[in-house]
Amino acid sequence: MPHCIIEYSQELAQELDIKALMSCVFLAATQSALFSKGDIKVRAISYKDFYAEIENEANNKQRFMHVCCKILSGRHLEQRQKLSELVLSQLNTFAIKSVSISVEIVDMERESYNKRVS
Repeated sequence: MPHCIIEYSQELAQELDIKALMSCVFLAATQSALFSKGDIKVRAISYKDFYAEIENEANNKQRFMHVCCKILSGRHLEQRQKLSELVLSQLNTFAIKSVSISVEIVDMERESYNKRVS
């Protein structure tokens, strides 16, 4: 735990190293001191098809990046806020232009979470 899922508009892959992006999210999760390195999982999903209203008329399409960190319940608000801030801070190091970047921390109910590793 956690599962960090990076969703992004496909055209961002033309200017970003997605593996480096994933490494930055991994680094942020380790910097939070909430998880051991061996428990952190990061994956990325690109989207060709999406719709968003254009906020800036200079762009003909709104590009996006959204990171959802799914963590087991039990962390207090300050810990979740710190994780969110660390992830966003790492993403900001890429200095991506014309993009909407968001980070979400989602609690997964500890009592109903199951896992099998084989």
